[in-house]
Formats: sequence, structure tokens, C-alpha cells
Amino acid sequence: MKQLTYKHTIYSCFTGYIVQAIINNFLPLLFLTFQSSYGIPLSRITFLVTFNFGLQLVIDLVSPAFIDKIGYRISIIIAHVCAGAGLIGLTFLPELLPTPFMGLMACVIIYAVGGGLIEVLISPIVEACPTDNKETAMSLLHSFYCWGHVGVVLISTLFFHFIGIGNWKILSALWAIVPIANIYFFARVPIAPLLGEDEKGMSFGELLGNKLFWVLLMLMVCAGACEQAVSQWASTFAEKGLKVSKTIGDLTGPMLFAVLMGSSRAVYGKYGEKLDLRKFMYFSGILCLASYLLISLSASPIPGLIGCGLCGLSVGILWPGTFSISAARLKRGGTLLFALLALGGDVGCSLGPTVVGMATSHFGDNLKTGILAAVIFPVLLLLFLPFTREKKTENS
Repeated sequence: MKQLTYKHTIYSCFTGYIVQAIINNFLPLLFLTFQSSYGIPLSRITFLVTFNFGLQLVIDLVSPAFIDKIGYRISIIIAHVCAGAGLIGLTFLPELLPTPFMGLMACVIIYAVGGGLIEVLISPIVEACPTDNKETAMSLLHSFYCWGHVGVVLISTLFFHFIGIGNWKILSALWAIVPIANIYFFARVPIAPLLGEDEKGMSFGELLGNKLFWVLLMLMVCAGACEQAVSQWASTFAEKGLKVSKTIGDLTGPMLFAVLMGSSRAVYGKYGEKLDLRKFMYFSGILCLASYLLISLSASPIPGLIGCGLCGLSVGILWPGTFSISAARLKRGGTLLFALLALGGDVGCSLGPTVVGMATSHFGDNLKTGILAAVIFPVLLLLFLPFTREKKTENS
């Protein structure tokens, strides 16, 4: 049997982020179906998404303690088992449990555990691989979440159109094949330790007492907020800018954002060896700020849609770039560092849309004003980024 190498490890991690995209983006496509089939109010159905991300936040926080004890391999296999089990559970648990909502909630709980573990584990596994350029590998890795997002929406939409949305359980079972297949590879690929045998990772107290950690955490919060503050409204920009139906807007807006975000990550993954990461992130932050201003200050909807696309292009490097800088500057950060950074990023993903929504409501449901209020996030990112530069002496 062919010996698997670290290249296969990285490929498995790419697939891991596709799994993450499946469990985050498949269920929302079925909201209206659940409403009509099971008679569940839409408010309760949308709570499933909130709960999914909320539980993933909890996993970000509590998982490092047991991951370091049982190891990366067992942990990532557990993550994929949970992801696959949750997707398969969707095919029978809504009918098996006392109410369909209980069945859906049970599935979300199962695969949210998998999603949270994947978020914490995949980046450090890639970081530990003996690659020539870790920054480009990290950027390319995170592009696969974007491609997974596009693939889930596109393939699912085509399936529903040609096979029928009434057969959604078949598609859920088919999507479950992806995590189940990846279990086989993670059971066999080499996985390097993030720290050397004689190295001890930084404790929770050490990280909290490190000023650089707080700078990096703020960068992650800003990265998540910059991304989600606009992407959550991408379908609205597409609907108004292209003058299309809500259904078409829901497809084209988020897919445009995801394709351009994935493209920027893939471009850095290809040519990153020739580029300075901090300068690339600084340029991206400026472009992000410009996109926010274009969206909020333009008089017609077409520039708003263009701004939405530019935002996707600009934010691509911010999340993986912060991971790479953190790993380089806080070499003993270990699993805990990656978990807390993921937590910060997820907090930002919630904070960005919240600020936009609150400002929009306060100013008479004016979405442009809401987006303008969110410029605080790219501004803060640009202010904090210079503090990540290398110093001649590094104690961490």
C-alpha cells in the first residue's frame, strides 16, 4: 500500500474545511422546506444556525484541554465522525424523536461539535507540517472553505432543481460521504506535533499576560467582523443591484463574495512566497475599508454590488494571515493559541453583522448607514497590524 506523506495530510485538511462548509451551509438551504414539511416556525428554524455557531464557540474554548491529552489524530477523527453522524441523522431523527424540531436540534448538536473541533484542529495540523512556506499553505487551506461554500450551494441547488427538493434526505446522506471518506485518510496520514518533544506550550495565564496575544486576538475579531458584516447582506446587494428575485439574489450574492474571497486566498497560496504577508494584509485592509465606503456612500445599487465583491476579495487573507503571523510570533502558543484565535474570529463573525443590524435599525432601516458604522473594524485592523512586526528580541 502506498505510503502517505505530509502532502496527503494537507490534502486531508483541505477536505476538512470542505466538511466545515457543508455543515455550516447545507441546513440553511432547507429552511423553507422544514417550515412547510414539519410545520416549524421560521424563527425556531433560524435558531438552529445561531445554536450551531454558538456551540462551536464553546468547543473553541473548551477543546484544547482534551485535544492535547488524546492527540490531534483521534481528535480530528472524532470531529469527522460527528460531522458525518449529524448529516446522516438529518435523514431519520426528525421523524424518530418526539418532535421534528428535536430531531433537527439533535443533528445540529452532533455536527456542531465536529465543526468546532475542525475549526480548532485543521490550522495547527497544517502549521505543524514541514512545508517550505507555511503562510502560503495556510492561505490555500482557508480558500477551501470558500470553495466548499460555493460547491454546497451550487450542487445542492442543482440537485433540488433536477431531482427535487423533496429528496433532500438523499443529498444529506451523500454529503455525509465527504467526512466519512476523510476519516480514512486522517487515520493514515502523518501528523506532526505542533511543538517539539522538549517544548511546553504556553499556558492560559501566559497567553493572557502576553501583550502581543491581545493584539493578535483583536486582529482575529476584526478579520471575522470585516468578513461577515458585509457577506451577511450579500444577497440583498445582488437582489437590488441586478434587479433579480430574492431566490437568485440569495445564490449570486453570497457566491460572488465566496468566490472572490477564495480567489484572494488561492492567489496568495500560489504567489505568497514572493509577497510580504503584513504588506499584503495592510493593502487588503485598505481595500476592505474602500469597499465599505463604496457600499455605504454610493447612490446606485450597482456600485454596492461591486463593493460587496471587492470586500470578499479584500478580506480573504485577513483570517489565515493572522493565524500565520501568530504561529510565527508566538511559537509556543500551541493548540490553545489556535483555539483562542478561532474563538476571537467567531466572535467577530457575530459582532460584525450585529453592529450593522443595530445601526441599520437605529437609522430607520438604512442598510448603507449600517455598513458605514462597521468601518470601525477595518480601521481597527489597520491600527493594530503594525504592532505585529518582528522585534529583535522575542521572549515568546
